[in-house]
Amino acid sequence: MSDPLIRELEHYVVLEPGRPEQLLDAAETLRWLEQQLATLAAVPADLADLPDAGSRARRLLETACELEREPGVSVQWFAIRLEPPQR
Repeated sequence: MSDPLIRELEHYVVLEPGRPEQLLDAAETLRWLEQQLATLAAVPADLADLPDAGSRARRLLETACELEREPGVSVQWFAIRLEPPQR
């Protein structure tokens, strides 16, 4: 189960082989994950029961930080805090 604190973070650093790191907000990261899933020949088994690409991307964002696009080639994303939380 993912850490509930992660859901409070609104920005992510995205790492792709051969490309500079990107800083994305949560909505952009979800779209990026949807694009990554679209490049796969088959959806990972743990995501196959979900109804659409948006649901699969949300599950990945909440439960993982890496997706293997092909053998030996993975993309990664990590939640980051750009400013201290307002309490």
